[in-house]
Amino acid sequence: METNLTYEAAYKELAEIAREIENESVSVDILAEKVKRASELIDFCQTKLRATETEVNKIIKQMEG
Repeated sequence: METNLTYEAAYKELAEIAREIENESVSVDILAEKVKRASELIDFCQTKLRATETEVNKIIKQMEG
């Protein structure tokens, strides 16, 4: 996974992969590659969201304290 990948770019790429698969525009020869990449992007996005949630909760606790 690229070190400078942003959540927005990952989400956009994931949406494009989903669109390609739904429209059946992905050849069988590269379908496994697309699914693997989608899995990597999902993991990246989930990790980013969890980290953001943790940071926001930390800031909220500091503000309350």
